[in-house]
Amino acid sequence: MSDDESDPTQTSGATLGHRLPGLESDTEENARLRLGLYGVGLLVLLALPFVVTTFWTRIALQALMWIGLAQSWNMIGGYAGYLDFGHGAYFGVGAFATGIAMVQFGAPFLAGFLLAAVIGAGLAYLIAVPTLRLKGAYFAIATWAFAEAVKQGALITDITGGTFGMSLPVGPPPAVFYYAMLAMTAGTLLLTWKLFERSEFGFQVKALRDDEDAAESLGIDTTRVKRQVYVLSCVVAALFGSLNAYFITYIHPNSVLAPIVTDRMVIMVLLGGLGTVTGPVAGGLIVFALERLSALFLGESTFYLPLIGVLIMFVVLFAPSGIVGFLRGDVGSTDIKRNLRELADKFDFR
Repeated sequence: MSDDESDPTQTSGATLGHRLPGLESDTEENARLRLGLYGVGLLVLLALPFVVTTFWTRIALQALMWIGLAQSWNMIGGYAGYLDFGHGAYFGVGAFATGIAMVQFGAPFLAGFLLAAVIGAGLAYLIAVPTLRLKGAYFAIATWAFAEAVKQGALITDITGGTFGMSLPVGPPPAVFYYAMLAMTAGTLLLTWKLFERSEFGFQVKALRDDEDAAESLGIDTTRVKRQVYVLSCVVAALFGSLNAYFITYIHPNSVLAPIVTDRMVIMVLLGGLGTVTGPVAGGLIVFALERLSALFLGESTFYLPLIGVLIMFVVLFAPSGIVGFLRGDVGSTDIKRNLRELADKFDFR
């Protein structure tokens, strides 16, 4: 085999390796600089509870949670290419699994946390078997219907508190939850980078996303890989739901199982950049910041939605690879000007 005819998975890996700013193969000097920046950022995050009030600690905790949730959706939606519109159901399942364990059975939080992972994995596998046979809009609709079924079931089931919701025992101070959420989010980002950007499994996932038939022709068991990605992404979402439930101490189907939970994840990833490690971080921070600022200064928590809509429109039209792709140079000023000209010609703007 010649140099030009190298293994396709290795070629894909070399190409896709450039998708992660700061973590892809780079010169030793740049790698050290970026690792230093990451180290400084981590130190800032670790010191945050000591230099800000409890209010801002709680805000930072929530931002970390949404970054982690967006990354969990990115595993199946960005890397595998399956648009899961029911992903938020696992966030709620994890929350209620922990709540039921602690309230109904008097178990400690750690037991509820592990139970959330087990139930999330089992339910995800059961849903993956039939739904991952579908593609495109059919898969999206099926997962959305599943999420709605879970929500309605929680509303009429006594063990979840039904329409009254469920109150959990009061936990430790917010700083403890902050560090737990920081560890979970950092672990999720590291797992995503290691598994999807630096392993053979990640190349297989990207191969089936780009062309499932071609991936199968290369000997990749696409059914197994899809199920593994789906279960992993759902377990991560369930664990975040578990920790969040213990933190907020009150959960209700209309909050932890609301469609907006999934919608936020999708918007964050689309805005930041599909199939990248840093995309959900950028998109998550922007969306969460706009939401909080809207609620803080305007007293209206939904005012940010039109702004997000405009941002998504511009991203779809001019930077399909998201903010990270734009900063990375995938889309330049020439491309934007060409897109504007084509848009003007299409609508006959003069």
